[in-house]
Amino acid sequence: MAQPRTESAPELVKRATEQISTLVRDEMALARNELGSKIGHAGKGAGLFGGAGLVALFGAASLLAGLVMLVGRAIGTWASALVFGGALLILAGVLALGGRGEVRRAVPPVPTEAAKDIKADLAAVGEAARDHRRQ
Repeated sequence: MAQPRTESAPELVKRATEQISTLVRDEMALARNELGSKIGHAGKGAGLFGGAGLVALFGAASLLAGLVMLVGRAIGTWASALVFGGALLILAGVLALGGRGEVRRAVPPVPTEAAKDIKADLAAVGEAARDHRRQ
C-alpha cells in the first residue's frame, strides 16, 4: 500500500497561499466578465429604449398638435396650447416623481454568480481546514 505524502507545515502554508491567490484571481476575472456582459446588455437595452422613446415623442407631438388645433377651433389656438401645455407639465412632474422612487429602490448590479462561487470556495476551504485539524 502506498504511503500518503507528508509535507511540512511551511510547505502546506505555501501551497495553500498559492492556491488561494490563484482562486482569488480567477474569481475576480469571473466577476469582471460577468459584470461586463451585464453592462453590455444593459447598454444595448437602454439604447433601444431611447430610440423607441424618441420615435414615440415625435408621434405624440404630432397627435398633440392635432388636438391643440382641434380644440383651438372652439376656444382659440393659443388658449388650447396653454391648456395642453399645462396638463403635460403636470403629467411630467408625476412621472418624474415616480421615476425617482423607482431609481431609489434600484439594486446596484452585483456579480451574483461570482459571489456564489466565492462563498462556496470559502466554505470548501473552511471544511478542508477543519478536516485537516481532525487528522
